[in-house]
Amino acid sequence: MDKKLGVAIHGVGDVAFAHAASWLRNPHVQIVSVSSRKRESAQRLIDQFGLDCPARDNFDEVLADPRVDIVNLSGPNQVHTPQGIAAADAGKHVLVEKPMAITMDENRALRDAVARAGVKSIVSFVLRWNPLLETLKSLVAGDAIGELLYIEVDYWHGIGPGYRGWEWAHTFRTGGSAALLAGCHALDALRFLAGHEVVEVSAMSNNKKGLYEYDANVVATMKLDDGTIAKSSVLLDADIPYAFNIDLVGTQGSLRDNRIWSKRLFPGQKSWATMPTILPDSGDVHHHPFDAQINHFVDCIREDRQSHCSVADAYRTHELCLAIDRSIAEGGRVVKLPLD
Repeated sequence: MDKKLGVAIHGVGDVAFAHAASWLRNPHVQIVSVSSRKRESAQRLIDQFGLDCPARDNFDEVLADPRVDIVNLSGPNQVHTPQGIAAADAGKHVLVEKPMAITMDENRALRDAVARAGVKSIVSFVLRWNPLLETLKSLVAGDAIGELLYIEVDYWHGIGPGYRGWEWAHTFRTGGSAALLAGCHALDALRFLAGHEVVEVSAMSNNKKGLYEYDANVVATMKLDDGTIAKSSVLLDADIPYAFNIDLVGTQGSLRDNRIWSKRLFPGQKSWATMPTILPDSGDVHHHPFDAQINHFVDCIREDRQSHCSVADAYRTHELCLAIDRSIAEGGRVVKLPLD
């Protein structure tokens, strides 16, 4: 493919600016459209990056533009599914921010629409490209800590009314839940690092500050299909610097964030060894590895292959989020996966 792929950015919140910067650094694409609910928001992004493309407020116009090959969906949570389905039906490849859906009906509908259309897709679980997670994944695959017996991944980030997306983020209808709004990053990382699927989950929650319509703080315990046990928490009420905690405990070693204990790799080891790498230690979208994610997606399109972080794969992360929400609603009952 010699032709540059045309990218349309639709939805102009903070993350759209990070996406735009990464698209511009890829030599195989060109931003050909920017659109949002308010045309002036689209124009602001165009002006900041000096783009030569139209500012739009009509999504149908975006999909009708023959120059558009890829649609980058970065609006509020509640529009991701309908816009993703429309883009796939129009034959456009789809990058969609998380969460891609806030109900199981939406989750299934988007998965099925993308499969039916045969387009390429990627969901923005961008931490899969964080260097620490890539390192941990490689160490587990290389048997550095033996067989996994326990995994824990937590997302602790105090998000309150000062957040620019607060208007839509804090409600059931448009935010979804703590798991869908933010905890999905930890749950996706758990699936990614374990390489296995959750088969049952039980969750508890509270809402100490009362800022959200849903419970802001959630702890879930899980069993995976290989017998590994797991835990994940999301704390939106936390008064704490952003923290993304990772523990991988194996039969012959352990990994704790960027620390490793592995006598297989380090005979005679007497203390934790620290790996000098980039950690997922900031909630700032400009810290996220969007360059790597977008380069990967462009390669998938050019090489005619699906991403490991496609809508079909992300369906399982969203299913897990919704199973956790179901367990909370039912008083902590164990919920089996896959969901009916």
